[in-house]
Amino acid sequence: MEKLDEALVELRQDMRDQKKQSAFYDLFLNSAFFVPILNNDQQQDDTAGVIPVITEAEGNDYLMIFSSLERLKAWAGEEGKFIEAPGFLLAQNTTPPLHWALNVGTEFSKQFHPEEIKWLRDSVERCNAEAAKGAGA
Repeated sequence: MEKLDEALVELRQDMRDQKKQSAFYDLFLNSAFFVPILNNDQQQDDTAGVIPVITEAEGNDYLMIFSSLERLKAWAGEEGKFIEAPGFLLAQNTTPPLHWALNVGTEFSKQFHPEEIKWLRDSVERCNAEAAKGAGA
């Protein structure tokens, strides 16, 4: 079991516990994730950028993210392409109405809703602003 899995289990035991929430989200923002991307032949046009796999379920679009390469490969297969990105970067670059689906197919899966992602993005922006103030002093 990964540290993120342990923090998620703790969070699920009491979703209102501020310390458990803080521990999970802090670990999430500071962890690296594997994001499946489209192969060049799957892209609709000749864009040079990376296009993440977005999955639709129940009328919502989900960015698929995995905490380990093994979990990604179990979901996407051995041929799947991916990028690795830290949680804070995912939070900074995700805008509503996109959801996240973490570790789909495992007992440690979690859905992140747009409001939750916005809160994480705001937290990252506050930390960056505080760090910038400290660097300028």
